[in-house]
Order: sequence, then structure tokens, then C-alpha cells
Amino acid sequence: MPTPARTSVENLIETARQILEAEGLEGLTMQRVAAEVGVRAPSLYKHVRNRADLIRLVTEDVARQLTKLVERAASTGDPATDLRSIARGFRSFAHTNPGAYGLIFGPLADEWRTAPETLATGTEALIRSTSALAGPDHALEAARTVVAWAHGFVSMELAGAFRMGGDVDDAFEFGLERIIDALSAGERRT
Repeated sequence: MPTPARTSVENLIETARQILEAEGLEGLTMQRVAAEVGVRAPSLYKHVRNRADLIRLVTEDVARQLTKLVERAASTGDPATDLRSIARGFRSFAHTNPGAYGLIFGPLADEWRTAPETLATGTEALIRSTSALAGPDHALEAARTVVAWAHGFVSMELAGAFRMGGDVDDAFEFGLERIIDALSAGERRT
């Protein structure tokens, strides 16, 4: 009679994400995951090929979570309201999951990256909002602008770079409103 499995791919991903948030990508090793799930490291290879495969699975899990967040945020049908909600959710996600955020928006080895199709699914709600604001001819450019601004803001925030005083939440909202105004003005001009 075979012995019951002591772990699953889902459990490995969940454990790996916890380690990622607590110890960073450097701490995410096969040995560390095995210790956390209570098995010996060779047992992990029944579920994942290697560390790169595990990191790729974690990255895909993060991309799915971020996609769900964006889809839920873009639920009102009003593009400006949806874009505000998407940007705020993006920022909240980064603060709550900085390690996971780094897997999507940080430099990674190619074998750790998720498939472009997975990320494309996550951008559909964003592109709907930017298309409605900036026009369908500029939807992708507008979406990239929003993500680049939000990523830059959040990256500086996570790095502790905003040290000149003032309210950082107010600064985020100010920037978000300027982006929405600019995108909307672009649609009016075309």
C-alpha cells in the first residue's frame, strides 16, 4: 500500500509564498520549503522539477491573484472609478505582498517568469478602463502609462524613498487623478 502524500503542489506554492514574503527570494530554497512542509527535500521533486519550476509556479499563482484583484476592482462600469480602484488595489497588493509583487515587477530569470498569456489576462480589465478613457487607439499605451506610474510610485514607497514630508497617500491620489484627467483629455482631443 503506497504511503499517503504529505504535501501537494498547492501546499508547496502556499508555503513558498510565505517564505518569499518573510525571507525574500534568496530564502526561497527547496531545502527551506521542504523543512516547512515537513518532508525531506528530495520528496519535493515528486511535485516540482526544481527551484526554477517552483518559482515559476509561485509567479503564476501571484499573477492569478493579481488578475482577480484587478477584475474585482474594475466592476462598476465607470472607467475612471474602475481605474482608481485598480490602482488602489495594485498599491495595496504591493504593500501586503512585497515579495510576490517583486516576482511580477522585478527582474527575474526567464525560466522563473510566467507565460505572457497569464499576464495578458490580468490586463483585460485595465485595458477596458483605459480604452474608455483614452480611446481604443491608445488603450495599450494608456494602460502601460498607468502601470508604469503606479509601479514607480509603489517601488519608491516600498523602498522608503518618500522622505520630504507630506502625506504619501495624498500624493498617490493626486498622481492618480492627474493620470485619469490626462487620459480623459486625450479621448476628448481625438
